[in-house]
Amino acid sequence: MKKLSFLLSVLLLVGILAGCGSEGASGELNDKKLKIGVTSGPHEQIVEKVAEVAAKDGLELELVVFSDYIMPNTALAEGELDVNSYQHKPFLDKFNEDHKTNLVEVGKTILNPMGIYSDKFDSFDDLPKGAKFGLPNDPTNGSRALYILEEAGYIKIKEDKREIASIYDLEENPLELEFIELDAAQIPKQLSELDAAAINTNFALEAGLSPKDDSILLETPKSPYVNFLVVREENKNDPVLEKLRKAYQSEEVKQFILEEFGGSVIPSWEE
Repeated sequence: MKKLSFLLSVLLLVGILAGCGSEGASGELNDKKLKIGVTSGPHEQIVEKVAEVAAKDGLELELVVFSDYIMPNTALAEGELDVNSYQHKPFLDKFNEDHKTNLVEVGKTILNPMGIYSDKFDSFDDLPKGAKFGLPNDPTNGSRALYILEEAGYIKIKEDKREIASIYDLEENPLELEFIELDAAQIPKQLSELDAAAINTNFALEAGLSPKDDSILLETPKSPYVNFLVVREENKNDPVLEKLRKAYQSEEVKQFILEEFGGSVIPSWEE
C-alpha cells in the first residue's frame, strides 16, 4: 500500500512539472506573450526596459531571472522558456556541443566589452618593445584578448588557429609583447606590475575601472562575443520574434543602455 501511495505521489509530481512549461513549449510561439530567461544584472535590467517597449506593440514579456549560466539554456531546451537573453555565440556553440541541443541566435543584443588597461601608459602605441602584457589564462577569454589586439593591428593570429587562439598561435608580434597569463579575477590586482593587461568588464568595474573612460583599447561591436537573443531552432522563424527584435533594438532601449551603463555595456546591433 505504501509503495502504491509513493508511486501515485511521483506520478502526480511529474504531471505538475510537465504542466510548468511555457505556452510555446512546442510548435509555434505565442504571438501575444513570450517567457524570456535572463541572468540577474544588466541583462535583467535591459529586458525589463524591452518589456515596456514591447508592450506598446501588444507583446507581453514574462521575465524569468537566473543566477547561473547553464540553467537559462537548459530551461529553453526543455521548453520552459520561449527565448533567453544573456550569452554570446562562443558560449552558445559550446553549450550545444556539450549538451546535444539545437539552440540558435536570432538577434544581437549587447556587448560587455573587454578592455585593455594600463597604469603606466595612456595609449597602446606608447608601449615599448617587449612590454609585459597580462591576459586571462582561460582559453575563451585569452583568445578574446588576442582578438582585440589583432583587430587593432598589433598582432596577427595564424589563420588555422583562429577559432580558439593562444599566445602560441601568433604569426606576427611586431612589438614582441611578452604575454603573461593570469587568473582573470586577479589581473586588476597585478596591473601595476604589468605594462598593460586585458580585463573583463565585471572585474574592471569591481576594481573601479570604467571600460569607456579608463581603457586604452576597447572591444568593439564587431567582436564575436556580442550577446544574442536565443531560441530553439524550430522557432527561429516565428513571426513574434520580429516584434521582440524590434523592441530590443529600438532607439528607446539603446538610449536606456547608454544612459544607465555609461559605456560599460554597448548596444551591439549597430556597427
